Amino acid sequence: MKPTPKLLLHLEGLTFLVAATLVYRALGGPWLKYAVLFFVPDLAMAGYALGPRVGAAGYNAVHTYLAPFLLWLVAYYGNLPALYSLALIWTAHLGFDRMLGYGLKYETGFKDTHLARV
Repeated sequence: MKPTPKLLLHLEGLTFLVAATLVYRALGGPWLKYAVLFFVPDLAMAGYALGPRVGAAGYNAVHTYLAPFLLWLVAYYGNLPALYSLALIWTAHLGFDRMLGYGLKYETGFKDTHLARV
């Protein structure tokens, strides 16, 4: 079976989901916290109530790996270890979304993503 770019992107998402979850476990993060916060980034969809342009901007702002990476840097350089778990949960959520085929949104509508039309 020849891996297609789409399949590779799904597998990449799975990799981030599993890696972030394993690091979270290794750091001893509480599973209740993980479960409660896992879907919090999806609250950014509420921006679509203000239109597709605002919705896409808000959704994309919290659905790129750059955001939890910046939080990780703040945790590291600010000596704020409590933020590590948030960055890991956030990263796991993004991996989950990518694994399922949900990508960054275009301003044309919620279903138009960089991975495919959902």
